Amino acid sequence: MSGSGQRNLRLRIISAVILGAGALALTVAGGPAFRIFTAALSLLIFYEWTAMGGAGSRRVAMIAWAGLVVALVAMLMGFPALLPFALLTAAVLIVLLFSWLAGSGIWTAGGLVYAGAPGLALANLRGADEAGLIIILFLYAVVWTTDTLAYFTGRALGGPKLAPSISPGKTWSGAIGGTIGGAAAGAVVLWLLGSAFSLVLALFLAVLLSVVSQAGDLFESAMKRRRGVKDSGSLIPGHGGVMDRVDGLVAAAVLLYLMVALFSPGHTPTGFVSA
Repeated sequence: MSGSGQRNLRLRIISAVILGAGALALTVAGGPAFRIFTAALSLLIFYEWTAMGGAGSRRVAMIAWAGLVVALVAMLMGFPALLPFALLTAAVLIVLLFSWLAGSGIWTAGGLVYAGAPGLALANLRGADEAGLIIILFLYAVVWTTDTLAYFTGRALGGPKLAPSISPGKTWSGAIGGTIGGAAAGAVVLWLLGSAFSLVLALFLAVLLSVVSQAGDLFESAMKRRRGVKDSGSLIPGHGGVMDRVDGLVAAAVLLYLMVALFSPGHTPTGFVSA
């Protein structure tokens, strides 16, 4: 590895450690602190999304920002999940209508979904109890380990490319190594934290989330390639933008929230984690 490559890797690791520690601290704190964190995440993602591709007309941009803020405020105020998601859905539909009238396409509406849904999902998964903390730590373990091992396994083993037209650096060896590591890390976290999950179910869910997180990474790469940009932004040294750092997390968070909502008794993390 060249000197510049080594410096970039060190910068990437330092940034990841600092951001990870901050995210963990806010997750453990829970409550308003974590909800503010997820709201800020959504706002930054939407800012980068619109900066990459524009928000169409000024009217469309204003409606989109207003809709996202209203949905996030409802989440911050502690309303049940149905209301913030309903407000976000209404905002998306309104933006689609005005985008159609302005002839500006669906980019902005897609960004609302991409930015808003993960923030709301994370906030509601965390909730206010210990089970919510366990399920978010499980999510972090799967996604962060997948990302880390996919990077280092791919560099060490190389081999056939996973999606060369989208992200030339990713390999099948990295994807498989990341999935195995993510599944193991998720299962270990649930075991250490005393979840009643069966090992088979924990591994199945972790594999599913690992695969989806990598698909989220590829999706974000495809969006950047479509817009002709290398990074979604420059806020995070060594990583680029916020989207570049959380592309896998946002996809996995939405899937996990949907699974909790569909299969958890009473639709709560408590029932899901103790399944």
